[in-house]
Amino acid sequence: MEIRPTTDQDLDVFVGTLHTAFGRFPEAPREDGGGVWWAALEMDRGLLATDADGRPAGTAGAYSFELTLPGGAVVPAAGVTAVGVLPSHRRRGVLTGLMARQLKELRARGEFLSVLLASEAPIYGRYGYGPATFTRRLTVPRHRAGLDRPRAGGAAGAGAGADRIEVLRRAECGALLEEVYDRYRRARPGALSRPPRWWALGAGQPPVAPAPRHVAVHRDAGGAPDGYAVYTVDGGTLTVDETVAVDDAVFTALARFVLGHDLVTEVVLKHVPPGHPLRWQLADLRAGEADQETDWLWVRILDVPRALTARGWAADGELVLDVDDPFLGERGRHLLTVRDGEPACVPTDREPDLSLDVRDLGAVYLGGTAPSTLVRAGHVRAHHEAAAPLADALFRTERPPHCLHWF
Repeated sequence: MEIRPTTDQDLDVFVGTLHTAFGRFPEAPREDGGGVWWAALEMDRGLLATDADGRPAGTAGAYSFELTLPGGAVVPAAGVTAVGVLPSHRRRGVLTGLMARQLKELRARGEFLSVLLASEAPIYGRYGYGPATFTRRLTVPRHRAGLDRPRAGGAAGAGAGADRIEVLRRAECGALLEEVYDRYRRARPGALSRPPRWWALGAGQPPVAPAPRHVAVHRDAGGAPDGYAVYTVDGGTLTVDETVAVDDAVFTALARFVLGHDLVTEVVLKHVPPGHPLRWQLADLRAGEADQETDWLWVRILDVPRALTARGWAADGELVLDVDDPFLGERGRHLLTVRDGEPACVPTDREPDLSLDVRDLGAVYLGGTAPSTLVRAGHVRAHHEAAAPLADALFRTERPPHCLHWF
C-alpha cells in the first residue's frame, strides 16, 4: 500500500473513491464546482491510499478551521473529514495507515488539535480521538408548545410582541447568516468556524448549503441581526436545522416563534445544546421529548502542553497528568499549573494525580465531560481522593461546549 498527498487533479478520483466507500454516488456539482458537500475540500490536505496495483483504496482529508476554547481563545484546528476505505480493501490496515500519516502531517504543519465527526463511535478512539461535545434533538407537539411565564421576570419573559423577528428565504440572506454565525461561534466553546469559502460554494448542509429554507431572523433594539433559526415545514412537521443566538434571550425568542407557528402539528429542534433551559421554559415540562442525543465533535490532542496552555481555566491549582498515547507510541507526564488564571504546563517526574489515555484527555478538554465521570467509568485512574474533584474544578466551564457545524 502507498499513501500519497493529493492535488486538485485528484479531486474526481478522491470523491469517487470516498463515495464508493460509503456505498453512495456523488451528486452533480454546479458549473462553479459548488452546491455539493465536498465543494470546499482542501485537496492540498488530502491523502489517497492505493494498493499494490496502483488502484485507489482509501481517502482522508482535512479542513482548516478555527475552534473556540473555554476562556474564549480561538485556535487553529484541523477538521478531519472524507475518511473512507473501499469495501474490497477493508481489514488490511488502510485506515490505520491513513490515520498515522495524517497525524504526522498535522504535527508537521504545527497543529496541536484535530477534530472530527465520527461516522461510527467505536472507530476513532483507537486513534486518540475522544467525544468532546454532545447535542440533542427536541420534539414538541404543537398543541403543547406554550412557553411558561418566567417567575423571575426579566428579558426572558418578554412577549412575542417585544421580539423583532422577520422571515426571509435562505437565498436572500447568505451574508447575514455568515455574519451572525461568526459572531456566535467566537463566543461559544466547542464551536468551529465556517470559512467564507464554505458559504460562497454552498458546501456542507443547510444553512451553508443553498437548499431552500425559511430563516427567522431576530434583531436587537438597534435593528442589528443577533440570531436566526433556519427551518422547513413538511407534512405538518416544522424542522429547525439550527438555531444560532448570541444569548439565551434571543434563543428563547426564536424558540417561541417556531413553537407558535400555525398549520403544523409538531416542531423538531435539531442541535439543542446540553443543559439548555428550553425544556424548563415549556409550560408543560413533559411536552419536549429529547431524543437522538449524540456525540458530535471529537477532539484529538497532538501536543499536550500547547493544548493545555491554550484554553482558559475555571480555577487555580496544580494537576499532574500522566498521558498515554498508544497509537503514536508516546507517553508523557505533565504538570499543569494555573495561577491567577494563567496556565503553564511542563514535563515533570512528580507522582501523577491522574493517569489517562489521550482520547480521554480529548473528551474532557472542552469541558463537556467531567474528569470524574471518566474516573467512575474506569477509563481514568485517580491516584488519590482529591485528584478527581481538583480536575473537575479546573476543567469546568461556564457553558457546555457545543458545535453546530457539520463537515
